[in-house]
Amino acid sequence: MKILIIEDEKLTAKDLARTITGLDPDAEIVAMLSSVEESVVFLQASPAIDLIFSDIQLGDGLSFEIFEKTQNQTPVIFCTAFNEYALEAFKTVGIDYLLKPFSKATVGKALEKYQLLKERLTPPKDEMKGIMNLLKVQLQPTKTPSVIILQGDKIIPLDTAQVALFVVENEGVFAYTFDQRKWLISQTLDHLEHKLSPTFFRANRQFLVNRRAVKDASQHFNRKIAVNLTVPFSEQIVVGKLKVTAFMEWLAQH
Repeated sequence: MKILIIEDEKLTAKDLARTITGLDPDAEIVAMLSSVEESVVFLQASPAIDLIFSDIQLGDGLSFEIFEKTQNQTPVIFCTAFNEYALEAFKTVGIDYLLKPFSKATVGKALEKYQLLKERLTPPKDEMKGIMNLLKVQLQPTKTPSVIILQGDKIIPLDTAQVALFVVENEGVFAYTFDQRKWLISQTLDHLEHKLSPTFFRANRQFLVNRRAVKDASQHFNRKIAVNLTVPFSEQIVVGKLKVTAFMEWLAQH
């Protein structure tokens, strides 16, 4: 087990290291750091660490800054002389909170808690292998469907990932792309809705909107919803009250 100690009192850091290795001879203390600044630099290098023991009040700030700046996901056991930070500690990835002066017994219990959490949260090897295989399949790049655009006498495929929304105008269907270009499409809006759901949502009879193009939404009169886009668009897009629930679920899931 690879352990990082963050403690600005050198004697305390050495004592903690001796206590840990005395309890677990297989434990390796990879580093003992004493400030927010050097801890941020160290963790940003993404070293292989299983567990962190950290004081809270360091010479140049609170250790919470370290874990916020580095988006740390390694479990932390906080060691401090103050109990006022307990709530904030558990809002991070803190798994235990030891008050100084710590003892062999309190450090031992903290290590036992880490091992227990690790065993309960780590799937068996066969299950983990299945999960990794599933992730490999899911992470493989998928080809987004294309639509056919009409440009003079040319028929050109357009990747729908480039399309912010489809609009019915003057009995024709047009694609508005994220780079603010407009193309005449050969398919109907009904066909596009069926083909591109759930990436696109049919706001009403005129508009089919890409989830990536939705900035936010606001209440409209008569219990309707007005959709605000991430791209410039002159017309207002309104979701009818019968579709509001479906729109909100779609917005939350994609």
